[in-house]
Amino acid sequence: VQLVESGGGLVQAGGSLRLSCAASGDTSSILVMYWYRQAPGKQRELVAAIHKNGDVSTYVDSVKGRFTISKDNAKNALYLQMNSLKAEDTAVYYCNWKGGSMVWAANGKDVKYEYDYWGPGTQVIVSS
Repeated sequence: VQLVESGGGLVQAGGSLRLSCAASGDTSSILVMYWYRQAPGKQRELVAAIHKNGDVSTYVDSVKGRFTISKDNAKNALYLQMNSLKAEDTAVYYCNWKGGSMVWAANGKDVKYEYDYWGPGTQVIVSS
């Protein structure tokens, strides 16, 4: 599976952007789809996640009420609608699709998936 993000750019604080993630290849084993972001000098952060088969989603507290994750399985696409953008939302945004069999990681807390695909990222810059 190959993933490609699009929709990033420069926007003023308070503005909106809609990120898209297009997938090619066999996505039948995909279970969960994510949006991550990485700001300069910071660790990559999970922003939102959604189950492929269903509408259960989750968000990091800092984006709740402002960002909405959605998907179109027929188009093999994932989206992130970002409203009321803030300067602290500036980051490279990555889509990540996971699936296949699951095993516990060595720390006993995390789950590792058989398939773990990442896009190259799209830059979002929010000017204050």
